[in-house]
Amino acid sequence: MASDNFVDYVKIHCHSGNGGGGSAHFRREKYIPQGGPDGGDGGRGGHIILKGNSQLWTLLHLKFNKHIKAGHGGHGSEALKKGKQGEDKYIEVPVGTLARDPETNEILFEITEDGQEHILVPGGRGGLGNNNFKSSTFQTPRYAQPGESGLEGWQILELKILADVGLVGFPNAGKSTLLSVLTTAKPEIGDYAFTTLRPNLGIVKYRDYRSFIMADIPGIIEGAHTGKGLGLRFLRHIERNSLLLFMVPADSDDIHNEYKILINELKQYNSELLLKDKILAITKSDMLDDELKAEIEKDLPNIPHIFISSVAEQGLIELKDLIWTKLND
Repeated sequence: MASDNFVDYVKIHCHSGNGGGGSAHFRREKYIPQGGPDGGDGGRGGHIILKGNSQLWTLLHLKFNKHIKAGHGGHGSEALKKGKQGEDKYIEVPVGTLARDPETNEILFEITEDGQEHILVPGGRGGLGNNNFKSSTFQTPRYAQPGESGLEGWQILELKILADVGLVGFPNAGKSTLLSVLTTAKPEIGDYAFTTLRPNLGIVKYRDYRSFIMADIPGIIEGAHTGKGLGLRFLRHIERNSLLLFMVPADSDDIHNEYKILINELKQYNSELLLKDKILAITKSDMLDDELKAEIEKDLPNIPHIFISSVAEQGLIELKDLIWTKLND
C-alpha cells in the first residue's frame, strides 16, 4: 500500500442534528370545540455514527471530507403526531479505528469488529408536546418543549493497523529495506532517521502459496511512550500485530541494551504488548563473520534471534520460516 494513500489520523468536524420542537396544539373538531391538548413530541436529531468496515484499510476517504452533518428532527404536530426523526449520518471506518476526545486526548471508544456501530456525536433530543404536561389539576398546558440543539465540534479518529508481523526498531534499523525486499511494498528508504513517517503494509509470500502481512512501523525513539517524537502515533500501531519482529543493526553499540530500550517503551505504553510473541533480527549482518556472530550471541536477550541482511538477502528464507512457525504455534 502506497504510503501517500495510507491515512491513519484525521480530524473531522461533526454537527449532529437538532431535535424537533414539541407541539402546543389543542384538539379542535366540529363537536369538540374545547378538546384537550394533543400536541405531539418532536423527533430526535440525527446521530453521527461510526461503523466498522473490514474492507477498509485507511482513513483516506475522510481526509478530504472533513465536515459531517446529520439531519434535523421534525416538529411534533396535532393528534399526538411525533416529528420525523433526523437522518443519522454513518461514517464507515476500518476495524481498529478509535475515537479520541480532541481536548483531553482521552480514548472514547474503539471499533473492533466488522459492522460494529457506535455513536460518535448524539443528536439532540426532541421536545415534548403539551400533551405530556396535562394533569388532573392543569388540563390546558399551552406550552411545549423546544428540541435540543445538536452537538458541534471537532473529533479525532485514529487507526491502529492490523498485521501479522510488526517491525519494531529505532530509525535506520533497516525496517523499510526488509519490507521492500520481502514484499512488493515500496516504502521510502534513506540513510537518515525518520525516513518512514507513516506505516507501510506489505504481503510476504511464503511456501505453497501461503502468505502473511508485514507492517513497517515508523521508528521508535527513547521516550516515545511520553509522546517524544511521534511516539504515541507510532506505538498504537503495534497493538494490532500478532508477532513483533525487533530489528537492531549489527553495528549498534550495544544490541542488548537497544532491545531493552525498545521493550521498555512498549511496556510503558501498554504492558500487554509484552505478551506478544517476539523475534530479534540482527540486521546488516553481511558485515559479520562467524566469529563475530558467536561473540554477539553471548549477550543477546533470551528470545528467538536471527542474523539477516536485506541488501545481501542473507537469512531471509530462514527468517520467513521462523515467522511462519511462530504465527502458527
